[in-house]
Amino acid sequence: MPQVVVILGSESDRKVVDESQMPTLLDEVGVSWELSIISAHRNPQELQEYCAEMERQHAMMFIGVAGMAAALPGAIAANVGARLPVIGVPLISDVLDAHDALYSMVRMPPHMPVAVCGIGKSGLINAAMFACQIVAAHQEPIRAGMERYIQKHAKPAQVAVQKGKVS
Repeated sequence: MPQVVVILGSESDRKVVDESQMPTLLDEVGVSWELSIISAHRNPQELQEYCAEMERQHAMMFIGVAGMAAALPGAIAANVGARLPVIGVPLISDVLDAHDALYSMVRMPPHMPVAVCGIGKSGLINAAMFACQIVAAHQEPIRAGMERYIQKHAKPAQVAVQKGKVS
């Protein structure tokens, strides 16, 4: 049973997901996940059936990854009926950068929430971190996995102090 379900809008999105190291993050923390490619536009029936099956398997949340019109996270939210959290990650495209995808995710109607954690690779990492935080709130082993991940990957902030001559 996957705790986090990642759905991509197209096969071309897989490269960005792999480059982001999102799957590695989920693995390191100990969160079970499943990745599928289902277009909200081309395969609406399959998306509906898949979302229902993932709910039956007790998935805890969904991450929808898409560029351009980016209807996928909204379509996932419509299919799960606000029963489960949906995180959307807009991807940069050749036209309009990621503005079109971002706007489609943040302009959801009331009672149909989609969280957006950023754009592109950093958005994918933040979405995975947010998903891990949600799971960690309910499962101590995942909380410990988050602590290990943060300790391993934390980069100390640089602090610089500059002083001038005091007269």
